Amino acid sequence: MQQDQPFNEQESLLIIQQMIHTAKQEQKDDGKGWIIWGWLLFLTSLLTFANVQYRWFSPSFFWNVFGVISILFGLYTGIRYFLFKKTTRVKTYTSDLFEKLNIGFFIFLAFIILAINLGVGPIKGFAFLIALYGFWVLIYGTVLNFRPSIIAAFITWAIGFGALYIHKLVNTAHEQFQWMMLMHALAVLCGYIIPGHMANKEFNKINRKANNQRV
Repeated sequence: MQQDQPFNEQESLLIIQQMIHTAKQEQKDDGKGWIIWGWLLFLTSLLTFANVQYRWFSPSFFWNVFGVISILFGLYTGIRYFLFKKTTRVKTYTSDLFEKLNIGFFIFLAFIILAINLGVGPIKGFAFLIALYGFWVLIYGTVLNFRPSIIAAFITWAIGFGALYIHKLVNTAHEQFQWMMLMHALAVLCGYIIPGHMANKEFNKINRKANNQRV
């Protein structure tokens, strides 16, 4: 049986550099995930609002389209991860934490969506979704020490609490659902899109500075 060969000096330096690079990257996020999903949710909400108003399709049409896009993206990500995985990244506490939290988030998300379809009702269901967004944004902002996301989490929760009282302000179910779509769009704008663009701007600024220092 061959014994494991010790790392030479060059290999040791490469591993150390990779660990330092991973740690630095985990302190900042490019925000692209928040931007993509935020704009998808935002547009789906506004298109649903218009669809209810003008009755182009069934009320859930655009959310069904969003669901198909989500499933296809999930399959693409899984296939790329398992079949085309290249080098193994250094696993750290932060990456492991986000991995577990992502699993919990999507299980809870699926639970709420199933509850809506089983009779909870779209008004309360979407209010629960907004509250879940705020919780995840708070965790993200806290772990990565990104203050805009921490502030955005409380704004998102405030919108979620307001969404619970739509039925007291609007009489018909038709109008209540439209208002809920507007509040949902506002929640993802404040919780996902704006902080996402801020994170992306900061991430690019840091990368440009790092590149200039190398030169």
